[in-house]
Order: sequence, then C-alpha cells, then structure tokens
Amino acid sequence: MKKLTFSWLAEDLKNSDEWIFRVDEKLASLTRDFVKDQFHLEKPLFEYSKKDFQVEPVLELIRSAVDQAMLGTGIALVKGLPREGLTELEFQKMIWSISLHFGVPRPQGKSTQYLSEVSNQGTQYRAPNGRGYSSNAKLDFHADSCDLALLACYNQAKSGGESLVSSSHSAWEILKKERSDLAEIASQPFTFSRNQEEASGEAPFYSQPLFDFSEEEKLFGKWNRNRVRTAQEIPEVKPLSDQQIQCMDYLDQLLHRPDLTYRMSLEPGDLQLINNHSVLHSRTGFEDFDEQERRRLLYRIWLATPDSPQLPESWEPSFGSIESGRVRGGIRGKQYDSDCYEFEKSQAEAVGMMMPEEFLDNPESPR
Repeated sequence: MKKLTFSWLAEDLKNSDEWIFRVDEKLASLTRDFVKDQFHLEKPLFEYSKKDFQVEPVLELIRSAVDQAMLGTGIALVKGLPREGLTELEFQKMIWSISLHFGVPRPQGKSTQYLSEVSNQGTQYRAPNGRGYSSNAKLDFHADSCDLALLACYNQAKSGGESLVSSSHSAWEILKKERSDLAEIASQPFTFSRNQEEASGEAPFYSQPLFDFSEEEKLFGKWNRNRVRTAQEIPEVKPLSDQQIQCMDYLDQLLHRPDLTYRMSLEPGDLQLINNHSVLHSRTGFEDFDEQERRRLLYRIWLATPDSPQLPESWEPSFGSIESGRVRGGIRGKQYDSDCYEFEKSQAEAVGMMMPEEFLDNPESPR
C-alpha cells in the first residue's frame, strides 16, 4: 500500500487506514474516569492549560494524528474518544484541554469565541454575515482561517450532516491539466469578504489567490465561494470578471467529483483534524432530532501550530503573519481584549511559539 501524501484521491483514503487513529475501549474508559475525577467544569476556558489533561496514551495517539494532518495527508481522524457517560460540558472541556497540547487556539468570529458549538442555531448561511457552522445548510467547499481545525462530534444529526473533504493539491493538479487558462486565473487575487466580522482596524474584505506557492515552493490552497460572493455586495469591491466566474464554477464542479471528494459521517467520539492549507472541506445539509438533547452537536477549535509551514506572501492579509511557528490566523472579531492577548501569549509560551511581531509592541493591533 502506497504512503499517502497531500495529493490524494477519494479512493486513496478509502483504501488506507494510515490517517485513522483509534482509541480502544480500555483507554476511552481511563480517559472518561480522568475527566470525571480531575476536571473543574466551572473554570473558564482561558484558565485551562496543558496540565489539565494528562492521559499520555491519548496524547500520543492525537500527536500522531496531528503529524498526519500537518505533514502527511492533510486530514486525520481519531475515533473512540469517550462520549457516553460525559455531559456536553465535560466533553467540551476535554476536547479544549487536549487541544492546548498542540497549538494556540484562534478566535473564530464576531464574538471572538475560541471554541464554537457547531449546531443549527438558525443562521442564514447565504446572508452577508452568514456562517455555516451555526446553520443546518449545505456548505460550499472552503478552508478555515487557521493552520489546523479540530472538529469533535458529541451528537450526530437525525439525517445528513455528512463531512466532505477534497485535496486542494489534487484539485490544483487536475485544474492545471484540464484548464491551464483557469489555473492561471486561480493564481491571481480574488476578493473575500470578512462577513462583517472584521476587528477594529481591519478592512471588511481582503484579496488573495486561490492557489499560491511559498518561498519554499510549497503549494497552498484557499477557497470559500460564499465569502467571494458576499464580497461582491461591498461597494468598494471590483466586480468579478467572466473568467473569474468561470474559474469558480469549474473549481466547484471539480471539487465535487466523486473521485476527488471523500465522504465521511462523524460519529460521537470522533475527532476530525484538517490541515487548511492542503484540504478543502464541506458538509451536506442536515435534519435534526426534535429533542434538544439529541440535536446535532460538535465542537470546533482552530489552532495555530508549532510546526506550521511558512505561507505565501499573499496569505498575509488573511493570516496576519506568514512566518512558520507564529501565532496566526483566526477571526479576531469585535471582542478581542487584553484577556485574549494574555491567554494567547501564555499558551504560545507553553507550546514554544512566538506571537506576531506587531503584538510585541501593540497588543491592540488588528492581528
């Protein structure tokens, strides 16, 4: 069996288990007992640290999954984390404390939340300020604004809610082969809206290519049609050209091809890890159970990671820093304050990372 790289097809993932990591029942039970005995659920998220989760066999397993996502296939799946016997809050705090071993959490939206409940909260995905994680809509393929995204499942939907992933590296290779003219367009800047979540000092939009290369000649992918569409509603943004629209349509059609799209249903206790520089992801629409306690619920954490690669210069407007190992990415939103800064600084020190240079003199800067 061949070793997988960032350039995979759906069949490659289907026929390989090197990207799947399993927590056995004994270890899951040990972890459940640890959470029940050791966690203080009244503690705010910012008061948690790496020392709050010390089940080393689980950390070793997830460490391998992080390496797989960042250095191997761009995607990894951990199965079997304890779910039964844990409340929503216990499960949430478990995932949060685990994440602190592997990077610095990034804020994720207008409310500057560092942990998002992925559930149907009635959001209109296609609205100018819409977000997919709080809706039950079918989502466009996209990349999140972070190096590594963690998504942990507590409850599945009644139906739907299937996770879809595609390799942006494979998409680029196919696009170049089939439509080199559109690959050239995809290498030029597109304008993305911040969907009304910009922090003080940030413009409501930014521009970057869909595909670009770093100084080390590594490929990086970026896509989010919904945010390109909402950018068109901003008066200062130049209208899309016919070639750009054709490129967008072709890329979306390509990403949905059965040979490029891998489909998976996340089960309770699953933890999905996605490298946003090499994998684009989506989700099918879903229907919820009527009972509140059974409704679809996942927890999402965005991380800047110590082993993050240097980014292309064109990624700076969206990530704030392109340097390897820097705290970068995220959506600072409207409520970023000194508490957020101090948490990030402390966590950066704990995992051996550096804060962005502009923060060293001015913690109130946009990034």
